[in-house]
Amino acid sequence: MLSDCLLIVFISICTALLGEVEKKKEGGESADRSQKKKLERQEERLKNHNRDLSFVKMKSMFAIGFAFTALLSMFNSIFDGRVVAKMPFVPISLLQGISHRNLGGDDYSECSFIFLYILCTMSIRQNVQKLLGLAPSRAASKQGGGLFATPGQLNTR
Repeated sequence: MLSDCLLIVFISICTALLGEVEKKKEGGESADRSQKKKLERQEERLKNHNRDLSFVKMKSMFAIGFAFTALLSMFNSIFDGRVVAKMPFVPISLLQGISHRNLGGDDYSECSFIFLYILCTMSIRQNVQKLLGLAPSRAASKQGGGLFATPGQLNTR
């Protein structure tokens, strides 16, 4: 059971490292007219390159999604019906379906592969992003707002 847990943590680390991509952008300003025209031409080329890059990224994301789905399916079949961890608690009823997925018996403190994998991925991915410098800065996170933006954040934009 310990070896299964360590293998799942290792799989989660590997998939988190594989899934992260770094994004960078540079910019600059110029006051001269010829510099402005040159800058406009470069911006136009940059737009074209960004469009091409977006297309390549989209194909790459589909390939990664397909590979991750295949890997998850393979590992799911390997660990099907095997108890990979014993939790020191019984999860709430809402989570028992996924934490005890494909396991026999009524001991809901037993953990299935998919539940442990999800927990490991959620906790490891953020740390991998920070380690590789891919996580957004705190300032960007505060400005982003996102889906759950407060009214104060929306008014400052």
